[in-house]
Amino acid sequence: MKEKNSQKIQSNLRNKFLKKGVRMIAPETIFFSVDTKIGSNVEIEPYVVISKSVKIGNNVKISSFSHLEGVKVNDNSNIGPYARIRPGTIIKSGSKIGNFVEIKKSTIGKNSKINHLSYIGDANIGKKVNIGAGTITCNYDGFKKSKTNIKDKVFIGSNSS
Repeated sequence: MKEKNSQKIQSNLRNKFLKKGVRMIAPETIFFSVDTKIGSNVEIEPYVVISKSVKIGNNVKISSFSHLEGVKVNDNSNIGPYARIRPGTIIKSGSKIGNFVEIKKSTIGKNSKINHLSYIGDANIGKKVNIGAGTITCNYDGFKKSKTNIKDKVFIGSNSS
């Protein structure tokens, strides 16, 4: 009985967002939380999970196999494919989060790019920053976690820690 109720809730949420104009490719493969908020002109590709406490702005594209939880995605941003955006993350307007990128408890500044294969955790990323492939923020010394701060217009090369 619980499974049927869950299916009904998902169906209702999908229909609600479709009526608001959210474009979904294969909506039956997309899952929402009941508290999801979505702006206008949003496109969601197949196999996306949007968990609790997610706010998505206008003109956003979320590509396949991405998982968002506890995140705010501002206008004109692109997410994924295969992105994992964890709680406490804010993605500012015009940013691009690419494939196989994981972000946790970080702010990504306006028009910044983290294109692929990177982990950004506990960080403040400035405006117009370009994070190269294979970049990892290392900010835990075994005892305490620190905040990584990357200023505006910085280019971080590939395979950086």
